[in-house]
Amino acid sequence: MSKPNDNPADPFKKALAEATKVMADDAELNVTYTVDPSGVSGETMRLPQVTRRMAREEVLLARGVADALALRHRYHDDATHKRYAPPGEMARALYEAMETARCEAVGARHMPGTASNIDHKIAEQAARRGYANMTSTDEAPLAEAAGYFVRQLATGRALPRGADNVLNLWRGFIEGEAGSTFAGLDDALADQAAFARLARQVIDDLGYGDQLGDDPDLESDEEDEQAETEEDESQDDNQSQSEDEDNSEAESQSEQEEQHDDGAAQVSMDEMADDEMGDEAQLPEADAPPEPPAPPPPSDADPNYTVYDNAHDEEIKAEDLAEPAELERLRSYLDQQLEPLKGAVSRLANKLQRRLQAQQNRSWEFDLEEGILDAGRLARVVANPTTPLSFKIEKDTEFRDTVVTLLLDNSGSMRGRPISIAAITADVLARTLERVDVKVEILGFTTRAWKGGLAREKWLADNRPQSPGRLNDLRHIIYKSADAPMRRTRANLGLMMKEGLLKENIDGEALEWAHRRLVARPEARKILMVISDGAPVDDSTLSVNPANFLEKHLRDVIAMVERRRQVELLAIGIGHDVTRYYERAVTITDADQLAGAVTEQLAVLFDPDPRARARVFGMARAS
Repeated sequence: MSKPNDNPADPFKKALAEATKVMADDAELNVTYTVDPSGVSGETMRLPQVTRRMAREEVLLARGVADALALRHRYHDDATHKRYAPPGEMARALYEAMETARCEAVGARHMPGTASNIDHKIAEQAARRGYANMTSTDEAPLAEAAGYFVRQLATGRALPRGADNVLNLWRGFIEGEAGSTFAGLDDALADQAAFARLARQVIDDLGYGDQLGDDPDLESDEEDEQAETEEDESQDDNQSQSEDEDNSEAESQSEQEEQHDDGAAQVSMDEMADDEMGDEAQLPEADAPPEPPAPPPPSDADPNYTVYDNAHDEEIKAEDLAEPAELERLRSYLDQQLEPLKGAVSRLANKLQRRLQAQQNRSWEFDLEEGILDAGRLARVVANPTTPLSFKIEKDTEFRDTVVTLLLDNSGSMRGRPISIAAITADVLARTLERVDVKVEILGFTTRAWKGGLAREKWLADNRPQSPGRLNDLRHIIYKSADAPMRRTRANLGLMMKEGLLKENIDGEALEWAHRRLVARPEARKILMVISDGAPVDDSTLSVNPANFLEKHLRDVIAMVERRRQVELLAIGIGHDVTRYYERAVTITDADQLAGAVTEQLAVLFDPDPRARARVFGMARAS
């Protein structure tokens, strides 16, 4: 019999750890159990915690995660992976998901028992992320679908519930765009390099070829050719040096037989020959310092979009643009401006919170060793004092894996009531979503100067070249980062009241900036809401470029964001029809309607009924 203090889960943990080492083919692997995210760091593998209760779900999850990590450890080579890894965000996500599926599929072919274990891991992940409730490709992650597609083709196994829904949403697109490439999957599955090349072709087929970077195989061929050239040059140098040594010995014997003056002449000739050899021994061209890499293009959406000078562009936190005392004063002024709307805004916030909370499927896990004391089970302790206390913990909900970015137009045309309403709406939005565990980021965009700044001065000093591109200095402002609590950044929103802050608006680059920040976030669902009162306008830029220069770039950026589908994009136009730019958009005629429009849009975004979303955004059909 075991001692009372022994943990009944310890034998299972020990057995699973030993089996994992054997499967990973690494006897030195250190297996630990922790509440931290699972993964492998060096020679340490972290698996999900298994409690004393050894509930069926946690045991199956631990086995599935252990098998998946062990197979990747065994069949995955980091050097090969890094060599073919693309630099772009979406391309990298697709590449990682397909490589994970490859390792698991190869393991399932050699050890069939691992497939069912990994199914439990996939099912838990799908349930946690709400995959079964997704109804459109806007919600379902393409990278996960590509990984599931590889797994199903390679193993022939049906996917767990939720995962099959994600794949079905994307199946037609994947088969239509990359079906012919996947025909070679069986031949490449066991060869990581061959599979990496196949994965890169799939990424190109799916429309993300611009994120692949340079072809590593072409670079390897060029390096081999360079190495062969250097080897030939080295052999020629060695042969030349050998001939020089032979000539030197012959000349030395000749010097002993000839007269002194002839010997001196011969030495002079040798020195001349050495000088000539020294000239020929200059560094070859291959040793010349490499040219600096070309700077990245100003825009991922449009390679033809140009910027004359971005040296003075600015990405800055709001607290760096004003002293703390000034921010507090501006925030007080903002609150005074909006005192008449306080009651209406509070009602809208409460309405939004009620609608969001009503859509959360709250559930609890019981009989845990730690968490919140379960008062409903205290009677058992009273009846039998030897019964241990029971705790409970609330399960994660879908909302807790969501981030919302609010991008505010800080142009001069927003001055007055529109910018005040926008600021207070951002405040209400952040505080309300924080209550339901949704992270919020608040950004603003404008320029540093009217009618061109230092960039225009440089252009004038360079004798006004034709078609210079964007000709002003950007100012992108971070009012609140997604990880900062609202209570610490509340005063920052008062900066919008600062005299002289609001200038021109270059929407395309601002939208691309906000999108880059958002896709770098770890949350599964990402929402970007743009609030603007007009088309992009910068007098300095438009005076020396085509009249649609900035507007075309905005359309190109919107098309890129909506095509990649990493972010859900929507817009609100204040007195300006933004529906001609954005697929999901509404237009309001008065700034006083902004708070209501924002809360309504957000509430509908979290509505599980796609028909409700279609009605609000004016779309002809649910996506």
